[in-house]
Amino acid sequence: MITTQEIIIAGFGGQGVLSMGQLLVYAAMLENKEISWMPSYGPEMRGGTANCIVIVSDAKISSPILSKFDSALILNQPSMDKFADKVHPGGLLIYERSTIINPPTRTDIEILNIPAVEEAHRLGSKQVANVVLLGAYLERRPVVKPENVVLALSKVLPKHRQHLLPVNENALVRGKELAMEAMAEPSTR
Repeated sequence: MITTQEIIIAGFGGQGVLSMGQLLVYAAMLENKEISWMPSYGPEMRGGTANCIVIVSDAKISSPILSKFDSALILNQPSMDKFADKVHPGGLLIYERSTIINPPTRTDIEILNIPAVEEAHRLGSKQVANVVLLGAYLERRPVVKPENVVLALSKVLPKHRQHLLPVNENALVRGKELAMEAMAEPSTR
């Protein structure tokens, strides 16, 4: 069976949206999967909106341009407003709890709200909120192995940032745990 996941990751510039997508595709490359990463961001970059479309597949990818997605990882309200309705029925939407004022109300998709920013602060590095969300995503859609995400991170982090590997690994694990906790709650909306 061929497995393909078409994902939109969206938020403000500076939230690690593009790097989260890159990390996912680097890990998929380590697993010899077909990948596509297509970033989109405004000229203001940090503080402006940013998103990337990521496709991970066992088969050749025909086009990186999509209008509907299997999954969405959302980090701010403008992105929620733009992309919540673009998730296929039966798909997955994960969002950062503290940045969403109007949570999605769809009943035909799986929705998880994850306190990624809060957890990143608890872990001692606000910059790993995106990795917390990635861990939650991989718990629900294991398109790559978490150990390959860590390996990919070790390859792309510059030498002066290698000391951040343990906190990123902890963020990935904690995201998976938060996804399991959210699934156990009666309502995650």
